[in-house]
Amino acid sequence: MVIIPAIDIKDGKCVRLAQGDFNRATIYADNPVDMALAWEQKGAELIHIVDLDGSVAGLPRNAGKILEISQKVHVPIQVGGGIRNMETIAYYIGNGVSSVILGTAALQDEQFVMTAGRDYPGKIILGIDALDGLVAIRGWTQKTGTTAVDLGRRYENCGLKAIVYTDIKRDGMETGVNIEATSALAKEVSLPVIASGGVAAIDDIEKLLAIQDCSIFGVIIGRALYTGAISLEEAIKKSRCSKTNCS
Repeated sequence: MVIIPAIDIKDGKCVRLAQGDFNRATIYADNPVDMALAWEQKGAELIHIVDLDGSVAGLPRNAGKILEISQKVHVPIQVGGGIRNMETIAYYIGNGVSSVILGTAALQDEQFVMTAGRDYPGKIILGIDALDGLVAIRGWTQKTGTTAVDLGRRYENCGLKAIVYTDIKRDGMETGVNIEATSALAKEVSLPVIASGGVAAIDDIEKLLAIQDCSIFGVIIGRALYTGAISLEEAIKKSRCSKTNCS
């Protein structure tokens, strides 16, 4: 299971939101590039980046910072937020971004997502953000009537890389990852699932690793890394040791 530190960018700064509320943002670094370099130095194999302003605007707002990160770090980055047309995908992928995350677009333009998966196989990630089990879009500001499982199944055979599943109520709250919903999605959909939202302690990593009948591809950790509740090095060691039974 890959441990993935998160960098959310708002107004050019590295922040964390509480339950997706833009009015409850905590700034953790003035320069997201420095944060990315720090996570890389601590052993990150993949970094998750979200353009929060872009997710609401519907187009990139912090692309300059994101591309600077892609140029300066030597590990893959996955990027989401405001990616709703092929031009934006081409722009990011063409400038070194490893994969892009499509969220709102997955509900609003099914053909776009299918075309993206065909043209960029293995580079498109489906972002499913759920509130009380139902998908939310537009930077989590609009709740829909579509379930996470239904949306995941819709795109199973479109060349997508994975699903990032975020429990909005838990995101940024350090209340523990939603094991039940995450494992249910992983069992029902053939695409690899990346867990996100609420990771609070090493215990959450252990619970994800212990899930039976399916495996979780990765876990995104945000606020718990920034507050020091979880050490990135310790989380990576725990994940790796699960395969070798080291102590």
